[in-house]
Amino acid sequence: MAKLTRKQLDEEIKLRFLEGVSEHLENCGEEVLRVKSNEIALPVVDSDGEERWLVLTFKIPTGERGGDPYDGYSMAEDYKMNLEKKAAKAAEKEAEAAKKKAKQEAKAKTE
Repeated sequence: MAKLTRKQLDEEIKLRFLEGVSEHLENCGEEVLRVKSNEIALPVVDSDGEERWLVLTFKIPTGERGGDPYDGYSMAEDYKMNLEKKAAKAAEKEAEAAKKKAKQEAKAKTE
């Protein structure tokens, strides 16, 4: 048996998961449309009753060219840290706005 290339091995993985996810979604009553070799699309309805599309893409990332290979664990950690930073900034802005509002109310009372 001939040895498969990295690209062929990656295609096998993508296809296995694409088909598995598609089958699961169809079993849940969803309409699944294959739109590219690595993408499926589903018609969905948003909370306003508007029809929209959800597109799921399957890819095998390789990392930087000539650099570090892709590491999903570090990417997840980076994402988590970014979310925490955004939440901290939002809380800071909210506290600042509340402080400003309290100052304005206090000023309005004295006038």
